[in-house]
Amino acid sequence: MKLTRNSRIYVAGHRGLVGSAVVRSAKSQGFENLIVRSHKELELTEQSAVRSFFDEERPEAVIMAAARVGGIHANNSHPATFLRDNLLIQDNVIDAAYRSGVEKLVFLGSSCIYPKLAPQPIKEDYLLTGPLEPTNEWYAIAKIAGVKMCQAYRREFGFNAISLMPTNLYGPGDNFDLQNSHVLPALIRKFHEAKARNAQSVEIWGTGTPRREFLHVDDLAEAVLYLMQNYDAEPIVNIGWGEDLTIRELAETVMSAIGYTGALTFDHSKPDGTPRKLLDVSRLHSLGWRPRIPLRTGIEGTYAWFKEHASEARL
Repeated sequence: MKLTRNSRIYVAGHRGLVGSAVVRSAKSQGFENLIVRSHKELELTEQSAVRSFFDEERPEAVIMAAARVGGIHANNSHPATFLRDNLLIQDNVIDAAYRSGVEKLVFLGSSCIYPKLAPQPIKEDYLLTGPLEPTNEWYAIAKIAGVKMCQAYRREFGFNAISLMPTNLYGPGDNFDLQNSHVLPALIRKFHEAKARNAQSVEIWGTGTPRREFLHVDDLAEAVLYLMQNYDAEPIVNIGWGEDLTIRELAETVMSAIGYTGALTFDHSKPDGTPRKLLDVSRLHSLGWRPRIPLRTGIEGTYAWFKEHASEARL
């Protein structure tokens, strides 16, 4: 699908980490007809409300960045909520988009859909080849259902829906709440507060040995808009950097970026999650797209945003 500056593009979840980045990127590329609704304006878990919205607005394209998200603690504490809300959001938006004549839908999943012990790096073909990581299986199962729904609507109805699987994301607008955030924003907040109070050490969950890959959310947003216009097929596409590092190495990078000079300690009683999660991005590269923001540069920019927006950041 080739977009024009006047194309009616609905960005679901425009206030979240991913959605806000998509809006920024779309505006910077000259798209002037973006459709957005806050959670209060449109409850995506309510089917009748979603159908009415699509009937009234008639978007030409949809970017599905709306989801209930969180880290290990949030997934473990609220399994029913994560499964129910994400299934409802996906079902309502995908079905209403098809029924209202949307030309193209981009569904955003997560790298957690892949088996816990998948061979590394993880190819798209490894989906459903083994058990999931138990600490986030509720969210993962919902996202797998979303992928399959897009594929099913393509096969049965010819609906042009594609599914993209981002790796771990970070950037401006992230969630810095220590109880339900992901590891990188949690580390930024921990080291920032430790530096402010001259703490001698900072404790990190787990052993520090799991390996993770990180992608700046502005890179993801550019990939979404690029693939919306340049990819029209059923197979899912991984979106990542293609390199990973240990949680210890990540913590040391964040420490350095923030300027904290204390010690690191690791709480081995806390869960590590998946041992390693690195995406194979050869399919993405073959489609002509690569990320541009190095991790250290991205962390420094995210920390600068965090300090400037402390009052509005999700703490």
